[in-house]
Amino acid sequence: MTALRRRDHGGGLDAAIARFGGRRDDWLDLSTGINPRPFPLPAIPPADWAALPDSDMQARLNEAARGFWRVPEGAAILAAPGASALIARIPALKPPGRAAIRSRSYNEHAAAFRAHGWEISESGSDAAPDARPPEARVIVHPDNPDGRLWPGTGAGTRAHALRVIDESFCDTAPEASHVALAAGPDTLILKSFGKFWGLAGLRLGFAIGAPELIARLAEMLGPWPVSGPALRIGAAALEDRRWAGETRARLARDAARLDDLAGAAGWQPVGGCTLFRLYDTTDAGAAFAHLAQRRILSRIFPYSGRWLRLGLPGDDTAWQRLRAALAALP
Repeated sequence: MTALRRRDHGGGLDAAIARFGGRRDDWLDLSTGINPRPFPLPAIPPADWAALPDSDMQARLNEAARGFWRVPEGAAILAAPGASALIARIPALKPPGRAAIRSRSYNEHAAAFRAHGWEISESGSDAAPDARPPEARVIVHPDNPDGRLWPGTGAGTRAHALRVIDESFCDTAPEASHVALAAGPDTLILKSFGKFWGLAGLRLGFAIGAPELIARLAEMLGPWPVSGPALRIGAAALEDRRWAGETRARLARDAARLDDLAGAAGWQPVGGCTLFRLYDTTDAGAAFAHLAQRRILSRIFPYSGRWLRLGLPGDDTAWQRLRAALAALP
C-alpha cells in the first residue's frame, strides 16, 4: 500500500515537538491562517449526531450560503466535507490536459491535477500571456502565502476550459470576491469554512458554479457528504452577519498589530491578508528555529530562504509571548 505523501502545509505541531521538544499545550501555533477566535458553536441537538442529515437542514445551509456570498441566479451551491475534498475531485470534471497554476501558491491544486493525469504549467503570474491557452486554470484569491488578489482579467483559457477560483481566504475581503463569475460556464468558486470562521476541524467547504458542474461534483461526493452537526453550525455562522462584520474589523486591527511587531524586529512585510502575514526575515530558517525554541510555530517555505509566515495570536498571553520572542531576535 502506497503511503500518502505529505505536502508542505502549515500545522505539523507533532513534528515540531519531535524536533524542538515540549508538549502540545506548551506551543503557540501561528503556522496556519486559521482565525484563532472561532465562531461560537451553537447547541447541537442529539438527533444531529444520531440521524442521517435531512434535506431541510441542507436547504437551510444552502440558502444561508447563497445569501452570505451573494451567489448569482443561475449558479448552484454544493456543500462538501472541506474544500480539500473538492480540490481532489475537480480535475476529474474534464479530460486531462494542461492546467496553469501559479508556482508559489497553495500546492494541493497542482497535486490534485497531477494525480488525475494533467500536465502542470507553473509560472509566477496568473496574468502572463500564453501562446497555447491551457485547458484549465487555477487562481487562488487571495493567494497563499503572499495574499495577492487576482484582478479578474488575464486568465484566458481555451473554449470550454475549466477555471477554478479558490476564495478560501476571501471572506476577510468580500468586496474582492469574484463570485459573480460563478454564473458563467466552466467556472467554479471555492469557499472554505476553516479559515475566516476558525473551524478547520468542522471540515466544511463549498463549490459555487454552473449547475451541471455542481451536479457532477455532487455525484462524486455521494449522499450525505456533510454531517448533521456541520450543516447546523455552518448555517448558523453564515446567518450571523454581525459576527462576520465584527470579526473582519478585529482581524484588520490584529494584522496591523502583527506588522508593527514584525517591523520592530526588522522584518519587512511582503504580503498576506488579515488572517496571515508574510515577512522577509533575511534568514527564514534561523527565524523559524528561534521562534520554535520558544515553542512558537511559524511557517517557512521550501522555495524561499527568506519568507516566513505568521498567523494571528488569539489572546493577550499569545501576543505577549510573540512580542518577547521577536524582541529576543539576534
